[in-house]
Amino acid sequence: MNIDVAYLIAVFPQILKYVPVTLFLAIVSMALATLIGLGLALLRECSFRIINALIGLYVSLFRGIPSLVQLFIIYFGLPQLIPALQGIDAITAAILGFSLKTSAYMVEIFRAALASVDSGQTEAGLSIGMTRLQIYRRVVLSQALRNALPATGNTFISLIKDTSVAFALGVSEMFAEGKIIAAESLRFFETFLVVGVMYWLIVVLYTWLQAQLERYLSHSYHR
Repeated sequence: MNIDVAYLIAVFPQILKYVPVTLFLAIVSMALATLIGLGLALLRECSFRIINALIGLYVSLFRGIPSLVQLFIIYFGLPQLIPALQGIDAITAAILGFSLKTSAYMVEIFRAALASVDSGQTEAGLSIGMTRLQIYRRVVLSQALRNALPATGNTFISLIKDTSVAFALGVSEMFAEGKIIAAESLRFFETFLVVGVMYWLIVVLYTWLQAQLERYLSHSYHR
């Protein structure tokens, strides 16, 4: 098998142009998923069985359905049930789908992170007259978020790679552009090799940034 190195070099900038779209999908979806996941995890701290059962159903549902099926349900199915969504565009549908699915994982990550904070700190706060809201805002959340960072990073890496299924809705991201270029040139191996390397480089860069953040937080935490 002959690998066309000149073609690899030529196709690289064509794929590179779609990196911002992939990052936009991943970052916006992760931000929304984090907010939803944290909110549901905090609600789960309540002792109401109905609330816990509904959140448990939410987590089970969105973790159990494949990403592509969820995107199809949102983009093609929901507009049939909710006429107001008939004008939803592919990027919005993709972000909504990725956010909901990822938030189901974030609920469990934040639940474990909250449980990792010593309950004695809450008791100490209550003993000096602090409200539970003050304790969570000033004491618990900062520690829980720090403890959740490694698992959150792994989830974000998975989300970056999952954005490739957005091509099924017609979103022009890296994988979709790779399919178009490969179909035109018939150089499938070289084209998808470039796409794979681009995903890998993004993951490597993010992993390095996360390591720097974890090192900084650990230094600040132990000072």
